[in-house]
Amino acid sequence: MKLIVHVDGGARGNPGPAAIAAVLSSPEGDVVDEAKETIGVASNNVAEYRALLLGLERAKSLGATEVEVVNDSELIAKQINGEYKVKHPDMKPLYARSVSSLSEFDRWLVRTVPRAQNAHADALVNQALDAAAF
Repeated sequence: MKLIVHVDGGARGNPGPAAIAAVLSSPEGDVVDEAKETIGVASNNVAEYRALLLGLERAKSLGATEVEVVNDSELIAKQINGEYKVKHPDMKPLYARSVSSLSEFDRWLVRTVPRAQNAHADALVNQALDAAAF
């Protein structure tokens, strides 16, 4: 089963209070699951990786064998796809966990879109941050 996994992470301040979100849908666009949570103080890039991990965990729990991950972080997508090296020490373990999680799927793709095309996940991140008492 294939799922489209929109993920987003954000921090207010960099680093600052951070939240992550994932919206999972069928290839036809029907939302089947969504999740959001605060993660304490983190950088935007750490939040993006944590959102990726959340989305992959949710996809696995729903029985997906194939995922198309959509995010608005070119850095994360290019690191996962091997186009950029991971240099920052905080991101290396998150990168390793992400690659390991992706390897559990029969097929996977990670791609970027403009923020406007990732609006649902972005809105969930902001809802989580607005509701949090940091």
